Amino acid sequence: MQSRTPAGRTGRPRSAAADAAILAATRQALVELGWSKLTLGDVATRAGVAKTTLYRRWSGKNELVVDAVAELFDELELPDRGSLAADIEGVVLQFAAILARPEARSGLMAVVAESTRDDALRERIRASIVDPQKDLVLEGRARARTRGELPPEPDPLAVSRTVDLIFDMVAGAVVHRTLVSAEPADEEWVRDFTRVLLHGLTAAAPGPSGM
Repeated sequence: MQSRTPAGRTGRPRSAAADAAILAATRQALVELGWSKLTLGDVATRAGVAKTTLYRRWSGKNELVVDAVAELFDELELPDRGSLAADIEGVVLQFAAILARPEARSGLMAVVAESTRDDALRERIRASIVDPQKDLVLEGRARARTRGELPPEPDPLAVSRTVDLIFDMVAGAVVHRTLVSAEPADEEWVRDFTRVLLHGLTAAAPGPSGM
């Protein structure tokens, strides 16, 4: 799991245990209190650290909450299941399992809602949550090309556009399914989704779970 230590701070050495406690306390507070009632003072109390310890690490609520949510998605890994379709199914199931957790649902929806009024927060979400997950798309496509499942794509701009599109399709579909529609992204749904993602609307009709 990558470090969630904000860059550019100086001073006494950081405690990984304190960082983990603060981020966990932030997620707990989001579930119990919501964005509007969450305060850094409450998070410090829950984490068992001094307020000064927290303020040395995060300058405000926005960056703290984004890092707390981003830490959950750091758990995502691209499994090697032998084929592009199986790899996609594996990572989508992981993604759906994370979104099923109350702290992920509360945290992600809170920061996305708040970012509609805060450009700096939107950029932090992109840098801390979105961009690292796009690396999984790059990894998956590289692995598929090595297996001979995808052709070479020498144009860097085309690669970037394709990665953005794939990420938007996967993240958008799973977030809508789990958080907006409140429906399960179970194995059957993920198989149907993967088939449509790889083969388009001309794919065979889905099973009973629907699209």
